[in-house]
Amino acid sequence: MEVHDGKYAWMVKIGEKGQFVIPKEARALFDLQPGNEILVLGDEKRGLAILPKTMQQEYIKRIFCEMEEE
Repeated sequence: MEVHDGKYAWMVKIGEKGQFVIPKEARALFDLQPGNEILVLGDEKRGLAILPKTMQQEYIKRIFCEMEEE
């Protein structure tokens, strides 16, 4: 569901094995296909972020740049 101006939120359930299904609308929006790789980032305070492979390089650069600034 679109929350605001290009921002989206979906509710998913986590199964017994810790797995969840990325909603169909999200897969379509981000062109996620079976066999695609995704990157899962975790921050104890901010939560999880799931990035498609096409966005991984950009965000990894941002993370390391922020780390260097600190």
